[in-house]
Amino acid sequence: MIKHLVSVLLILLTIHSVSMSQESAPVAKNVNAAEFAKLIASKAGIILDVRTAPEVKKGAIANSVNIDFFADDFAAQISKLDKNKPVYVYCASGGRSGEAMEMMTKLGFKTIYNLEGGYSAWLKMHPAK
Repeated sequence: MIKHLVSVLLILLTIHSVSMSQESAPVAKNVNAAEFAKLIASKAGIILDVRTAPEVKKGAIANSVNIDFFADDFAAQISKLDKNKPVYVYCASGGRSGEAMEMMTKLGFKTIYNLEGGYSAWLKMHPAK
């Protein structure tokens, strides 16, 4: 009886620790423009545009914060963002934002979504008016 009880307790502890580790595991995911739009509409977070100033002047996703990926202090600037809020990152085509997502994961950000295809993909779904 005691052996059975100990076995059950060990199983429950294992299940609990696995579920806890899954809850705290960071999310770093590439998503298409439709999913990106749903996410930014449903979960408050930081919309991060990592393009250059001339690129941003041509248009940007509403309410986005611009931090130029090529800036010398890019890592320092993104480190100041709230690591517990979801971050929705994009660039022109998805490359720089993908690298930014990797960097943010290493810096301890909990949830990062990268827009596949970047602002170009966004414009196909949301043409400029």
